Amino acid sequence: MKKTAITIMAAALAIAANANNGSNITMTVGTYTNNGSEGIYSYKLNTSNGETSLLSSIATANPSFVTLSNDGSTIYTVNESNKDTDSAAAITYNKESGKMSLINRQLTNGKSPCYISTNGKIAVTANYGGGSLSVFPINPDKSLAPMSQQFRFPLTGPAPDTIRQQSAHVHCTVFSPDGSLLFATDLGNDKIYQFSIENDTLRKTTEYNLPAGSGPRHLTFSPNGDFAYLITELSGEVVAFSFDGSRLSHIQTIVCDKANGRGSADIHISPDGNFLYASNRLKNDGIAIFKIDKSTGKLTENGYQSTGIHPRNFAITPDGKLLLCACRDNNEIIIYTIDGDGTLKDTGKRIDIPSPVCIIFKE
Repeated sequence: MKKTAITIMAAALAIAANANNGSNITMTVGTYTNNGSEGIYSYKLNTSNGETSLLSSIATANPSFVTLSNDGSTIYTVNESNKDTDSAAAITYNKESGKMSLINRQLTNGKSPCYISTNGKIAVTANYGGGSLSVFPINPDKSLAPMSQQFRFPLTGPAPDTIRQQSAHVHCTVFSPDGSLLFATDLGNDKIYQFSIENDTLRKTTEYNLPAGSGPRHLTFSPNGDFAYLITELSGEVVAFSFDGSRLSHIQTIVCDKANGRGSADIHISPDGNFLYASNRLKNDGIAIFKIDKSTGKLTENGYQSTGIHPRNFAITPDGKLLLCACRDNNEIIIYTIDGDGTLKDTGKRIDIPSPVCIIFKE
């Protein structure tokens, strides 16, 4: 029996035991499947005591990034294998039972899709190996239609890192808070691309250049939509921007990886907008913590939390009580409480799961 396997009866009993002890929410976890994982797992999480119960799983190859439809009824995922057959998939999802069922797949026509996002009308993948992004209309039944657009980005010039910036590497695709724009980061070209969205069609309008060798990776917006924050994988920095609804304007750059591991990974903001968290890998693995000045958007250092090995992804519960960190190479998810000052405290609780790399919550 696999380490992560439990019976549905045991899961139901555990959920019932937790029901009176706090708020139960559903959690979805994507994994790499070359280490005994089935694919995507769903859990119930009690945010008051950090207890978890496995609900269900579905077999799918390397679902390294997953996202949910606004109503939580559909999972959209990538299948990242660095092959011409790499795809995006739509999966039905019952957030109460955790049951999942494949709807359909569509080829991304770009290798190694590593990120997917949706505004409910289209889904967009970032194809790291293909140096491209792919657009898929969403049908009324929540299935993905065949790719309708693709943007490929040639290498625009010699980059400082001749190994990791040998070509374009699109790493994330993020919609603006009002859904009218899409931003895509390109680790290989040190750029952020901005697209307008009209009639579910993308049109590239703006490019933002980052310092050579930065390696832009993930982008997130503040809860009030006034600011955006970028984590750079290679230079190990957080870049802060103001956002007026149509354009990003640089306001600050601050180091998050003082060990120079050149593996900074994920970035998220607490639901109250007070704190920013940024994960680092390869050296001194952990999460850098910053306090946000809500009036200016600027960051100040607020601590550092060591984690397990290779914290590729983490997520904060919607109520802001917990931060869960997916430590890929420890084959576990570590559960932390978030204190009032934004610092993290290890609860001692773990979820044993092979190669976890993406966590998504739905209330």
